[in-house]
Amino acid sequence: MNVPPATPVVLALDFGGTKTALTVADPHGTRLHDLTVETAAEHGAHAGLKRAVDAARTLLDGREPVAVGVSTIGIPGNEGVALAPNIPGWEDLALGRELALAFPESELRLATDVKAAARHEYDAGALRGCDPGLYLNLGTGLAVALVVGGTVLTGRNGASGEIGYNLRSLQDVGRTDHTPLEEAVSGKALTRAAAHGSTQLADHIGELLDELAFHLVNLTIAVDPERIVVGGGMVRSWDALHDPLRAALDAAVPYPPQLVPAAHPYDAPLLGALALAVEAARTRI
Repeated sequence: MNVPPATPVVLALDFGGTKTALTVADPHGTRLHDLTVETAAEHGAHAGLKRAVDAARTLLDGREPVAVGVSTIGIPGNEGVALAPNIPGWEDLALGRELALAFPESELRLATDVKAAARHEYDAGALRGCDPGLYLNLGTGLAVALVVGGTVLTGRNGASGEIGYNLRSLQDVGRTDHTPLEEAVSGKALTRAAAHGSTQLADHIGELLDELAFHLVNLTIAVDPERIVVGGGMVRSWDALHDPLRAALDAAVPYPPQLVPAAHPYDAPLLGALALAVEAARTRI
């Protein structure tokens, strides 16, 4: 085993559709240095990964981290990242293997960003003590995570909660060429709508909230959560989100749950990655 440095540190990275957030912390999780770099998806997956690794080296300032925790869009593995269309080439990027090569002396842990965020919100945020609890991410993409008995459900293939792939109408049944829900309900969808002017954007926001409420109500009826916690960049418009979602839940759900913003709506995935790094560091120190 490699001997850790006199002042060991851990590294956390959160790979998102528009940015990568990084933090260096001590082995107890106290953050020492933070940095955010643009994903620049148009330059491809390998360029985005190199940009993040270079930024991490700047933060580390010559130190080797004892452990590296990673959260990412999609479902990460050593040979690729499944269900990650927002960054061209990300699905074919051997993320685990590439990071192991970049940080060969570090323990490495990877997780899907929304599941990492839900884990953090359960441990130290707005989902604490909730059973079951539902974490809804409204960012560049759309997904949920379900926490039952203190465990974030992953599903057989790690794809539990990927509601961005939901069908949108009866006409979509049996078709392989349908438009998935994330294309209409997400920050990415709003960005596209904004390009067409303010009038169309206002109409699109109303349609987005209606469609989001439809799916959230059905999911809530199926799960019967104690609380729904909402995170992601769209939480910046919480007042506009809360009222229509609250009204929809109250009108249709037999036992309407609480609906609150995440305690850390914008950096819960990074904090979840940091928790992974801290946990991994315990095996080395």
